[in-house]
Amino acid sequence: MIVFKKLRGFVYCLLLIALCAFLFSCDRINLYEKVVPVPKHQWQSNFKPEFTFTIKDTAVPYQLYFIVRHNNQYKYNNVWVNLYAKGPADTVHKFVLELPLANKEGWLGSGMDDVFEHRVGFVLDPQKFSFDRAGEYSFTLEQIMRDDPLPNIMDVGLRLEKKTP
Repeated sequence: MIVFKKLRGFVYCLLLIALCAFLFSCDRINLYEKVVPVPKHQWQSNFKPEFTFTIKDTAVPYQLYFIVRHNNQYKYNNVWVNLYAKGPADTVHKFVLELPLANKEGWLGSGMDDVFEHRVGFVLDPQKFSFDRAGEYSFTLEQIMRDDPLPNIMDVGLRLEKKTP
């Protein structure tokens, strides 16, 4: 009986080590993610959420993602946004982005019941903007769709990941 308890403890220890190794072996490191609720699930063009984070390591590339949650009543297969980006001691740069949410087969994001979440990666023009200086970076999202307000949008956000080779 004592041998069985020691063996069981050893197995639990091995499982814990394997779980830790799995969790820390991921290629991408999430540095920042913030999602804000859209008032009344109607994204007004004057509702411009801002996202601010600090970059310390400028030697690695980063990937930005637009996050959006909507219900199944959203009637477009994309969303157009203005993204305003400002680095440390820098001017504001404006990027117009079309972010795909669906194709002929359906929604590209993950869904549960009638709510869908998308994480759409995008690249900013490196001639205009890059994470080349340590410091605080600020991003503002503005919807520029034909509908104002844009109905059935529940949340919007931004995610930053550090890419590793």
